[in-house]
Amino acid sequence: MFTRLSLRLRIFLFFALIALGGSALVVTGLVIGYIRLGEAHALSAFIISGLVAVLAIFGLTTWIWVLFDEHVARPVERLAADLRARAHSDVDQGIDRDIARYLGDLAPAANAVTTNLTETRNAMALAVGRETARLTTEKTRLETLLAEMPDGVLFCTPQHAIALYNGQCRDILGTSEALGLGRPVAGLLRMGPIRQAYERLRASPSPDEGTDILVSTRTDARLLEARLRLLRLEGQETDGPGYVLTLRDVSADLKLQAERAHLLTDMLEGVTNTLPDLPDGSAKTALTALVARITPRKIATDTQWWPMERLAAADLGAALTARLAAQGTPLAPDLDTTLLRCDGFAITRLLERLALDWTATGAKDLALTLASTTPDTAILSLEAASPAPADPALWLATPLSPGLTGFTGADVLLSHGTALTAEPAGPGRHALRLTLPLAAPRAMGPSRSVLYDFDLLNADIPDDLAAAALKSLSFVIFDTETTGLNPQVDEICQIAAVRLVNGKIVPGERFDMLVNPGRRIPAASTAVHHITNEMVTDAAPVAEALARFHTFAAGSVLVAHNAPFDMSFLRRRETEIGQRFDQPILDTVLCSAILYGQSAEHTLDALCARLHIQIPDADRHTAIGDAIGTAEAFRKMIPMLEAAELPNLGALIRAFDRHSRLIEHLN
Repeated sequence: MFTRLSLRLRIFLFFALIALGGSALVVTGLVIGYIRLGEAHALSAFIISGLVAVLAIFGLTTWIWVLFDEHVARPVERLAADLRARAHSDVDQGIDRDIARYLGDLAPAANAVTTNLTETRNAMALAVGRETARLTTEKTRLETLLAEMPDGVLFCTPQHAIALYNGQCRDILGTSEALGLGRPVAGLLRMGPIRQAYERLRASPSPDEGTDILVSTRTDARLLEARLRLLRLEGQETDGPGYVLTLRDVSADLKLQAERAHLLTDMLEGVTNTLPDLPDGSAKTALTALVARITPRKIATDTQWWPMERLAAADLGAALTARLAAQGTPLAPDLDTTLLRCDGFAITRLLERLALDWTATGAKDLALTLASTTPDTAILSLEAASPAPADPALWLATPLSPGLTGFTGADVLLSHGTALTAEPAGPGRHALRLTLPLAAPRAMGPSRSVLYDFDLLNADIPDDLAAAALKSLSFVIFDTETTGLNPQVDEICQIAAVRLVNGKIVPGERFDMLVNPGRRIPAASTAVHHITNEMVTDAAPVAEALARFHTFAAGSVLVAHNAPFDMSFLRRRETEIGQRFDQPILDTVLCSAILYGQSAEHTLDALCARLHIQIPDADRHTAIGDAIGTAEAFRKMIPMLEAAELPNLGALIRAFDRHSRLIEHLN
């Protein structure tokens, strides 16, 4: 109950209670004294004494309360109000210390808190303003880059609605009212290939996998080559991922390529069919040789101009089963995860057309299997308990679907470099078969992440590198593993490096090579870095590796832990590779000595422990693992060196001279 009263009222009640309590005690004492004396004439004296004592207590208490209220209660309330004003409004003046001069350090402490709060708020507002301006600038730059891309780009939601598009989309898709933010992609494109590819990629174990598909516009059935990638972002609140769709109009190109392929096919078939009727002679021999030479080259080019994707045979069977089931035609697929190189949508539509046409002639018990596979091809077999048509080409003459207007089943077969054949498939079974190429093993390419640092556009590096601020420089932090510890006779067997730009490690720019040292690696060295002679047998020789590293490190400051040791191996080969490592060189051992003193331990493990950097045990004493650990340590030491009044490269190198004996001791 009392907590709802004001501070001053509570203090007043406190002193009033003291006055009442004191008065009650005085009266009680006088009454007891009077009773013990038992004399009537003493009553008036006790009454007078009691009144004087009570009035004195009330007077003294009131005076003390007034002083306490004036110098304690009111200043406390004033301080509270001032603190609240500075905490919840834009008041930024300091607190007047005189209002609470009798409260000791409370007023200066409150003033210090509010001053720090104001400074922090101003610094935060300034930092937020700078960061907002930077993000706005980067947003503008990214929008400009996106606008200048030659392809159309659509960012789509899991519900296939448009969340972003660039200007090229209007050129490719036309100035349709269906193109707009939040509008469905289905208003612009036929969704069959997109939905099929999207669902397949969602179920794929490789989240970064993308696929090339062929889609068509809804209005004029133009063919577009599309690249679809899922857009998996941290913190997204949707059930499924969005996706990025890049578009390129290839209608004219595909029609031209198809026409040229058909013309060349007709010509070769005509020549081939004419050869038996020609008399033997030089002309027939020349034509026969020409056909033999051109045919394999033509087959190779037939499959290169149509957008293809890596598609598991089981996924192809699942898509076909779903499409046929929607039309009341059951299919029993028996396929595995063999990866085919094909246009999944076109092949699915082709098989759908064949299955429906075959069913219309009485085919039953449809099944889809892989008849056989070779190292390069797989034979896809559509089977049924009914004779296959003698001439299946009759089913290939019409367009497969509205999404592939102008392209027939024959065009799909031609683009895949295959043919449709009718063959027996066992007792009472018949098959329509086509051969498709297997997808090549996926090469481990670079990450699809976009690397950028727009701060470089604003960087102004002085011509004199010595005057350049450390955080503004580009560094290459490297490490080597060697066959031994004697640079005069031993050699490098691994070299790795990472880049540090604008104080940030660039994750996608690494250099990591095993090197053939041209001599055997002793077992004692292998026990440290785990590099065996077998691992470097086919590796690049030392000169080639260092020439490539020189290109990677060009224009950057080199950084290493105990740099003289590593640099001695590099400089031995400068004449051989025709290049010099003449850029500035920094040593994290000396940086550690400057910051922590020479008496501290300066091993890489000790430095990483002090800076709370964890190098996984599996990566310790590997060139790339130690390079990353050194880079993390150096990145954290840059602001520490600046705080130690070593703001630029020249000052740091001059400070190294005071600790050069430490390096001599280490080596």
